[in-house]
Amino acid sequence: MAWRGAPRLAARLLLPARRRGIASCLDPSAGLTEEQKEFQKVALDFASKEMAPHMAEWDEKEIFPVETMRKAAQLGFGGIYVKPDVGGSGLSRLDTSIIFEALSTGCTSTTAYMSIHNMCVWMIDTFGNEEQRRRFCPSLCSMEKFASYCLTEPGSGSDAASLLTAAQRKGDTYVLNGSKAFISGAGDTDVYVVMCRTGGPGPKGISCLVLEKGTPGLSFGKKEKKVGWNSQPTRAVIFEDCVVPVGNRLGAEGQGFNIAMKGLNGGRINIASCSLGAAHASVLLAQEHLTVRKQFGEPLANNQYLQFRLAEMATRLVAARLMVRNAARALQEGREDAAVLCSMAKLFATDECFAICNQALQMHGGYGYLKDYAVQQFVRDIRVHQILEGTNEVMRMIVARNLLQG
Repeated sequence: MAWRGAPRLAARLLLPARRRGIASCLDPSAGLTEEQKEFQKVALDFASKEMAPHMAEWDEKEIFPVETMRKAAQLGFGGIYVKPDVGGSGLSRLDTSIIFEALSTGCTSTTAYMSIHNMCVWMIDTFGNEEQRRRFCPSLCSMEKFASYCLTEPGSGSDAASLLTAAQRKGDTYVLNGSKAFISGAGDTDVYVVMCRTGGPGPKGISCLVLEKGTPGLSFGKKEKKVGWNSQPTRAVIFEDCVVPVGNRLGAEGQGFNIAMKGLNGGRINIASCSLGAAHASVLLAQEHLTVRKQFGEPLANNQYLQFRLAEMATRLVAARLMVRNAARALQEGREDAAVLCSMAKLFATDECFAICNQALQMHGGYGYLKDYAVQQFVRDIRVHQILEGTNEVMRMIVARNLLQG
């Protein structure tokens, strides 16, 4: 199954902005360096040829497209901001945002999983010792193996520091017990970056362990049935007396919560970038539909109300893109305000991009509600972006705290 308009949309994304019918005000390559434009083009090309034609099938049949992602890894997309000495591409956070936005035009769900995988590899690369980096990162960067991020629990979502999964130290090992919920890729992935309690209550009692699939006592819940994100499996991860070597701990004991939050700063930029790609594709789909669909004897594009709504969609998209890219630069530079800018960008971009996709569906009328049309899948796939990597309510808390703390 391929959704209607897929070939035309893919072709438009591949052409230079002037030729693909994208107004210069909407051009995602505006302001980029020549090098950034090149790998943006590579990502758009991959999205249109390798992802978009299969996006509907992956969704309908709940296929985890392992081989397609391995092809993406051959282009350097398995460890985009991981150091080159362990197989990464060594690119910046802005470069990463550009790539994820481009890939997301082809399949938002698959790109979102790739963004989580990249975050996990970065955490090992950044906080692991040399032995850990060289043991785990090369096979993850090539996507020979896949990674999952394990923070959320059945009883601790937004209140992540209250997690209960516990690791008891016994000599040179930890014995791990507990469970994680809503874990992307779980059951199909190979490496699990797990936040667990090794000390007292609160964030300072949390450490980070890396587990491999096949560890005795590691099991998984049923595959969840989701509204969107169907090209990646979601399951609970269950630990029952899992014996994990101390050598699999990232950083020091008690450093886990800090590692988790630093990972999420980048994760918020990544997931916001995936929202940008979905919104960009949805604006193009709406633009085309308004041009070809006729009502009352003339194209919908002649209706001033719809013209104004399309203009608002494009304006919000460009504003969100600028905010995301600004936060990506701040994170790359290690600025003091980076964490709050990442929260602001995630809040604004995921809210606005969902509204853009939803409005694009409305412009399609009844057709937008049919699974033959891609716009409904973009709506379903990005709805969860307002929830994960920190809910948008938590993003508001972070921003407000920053504003009022002085």
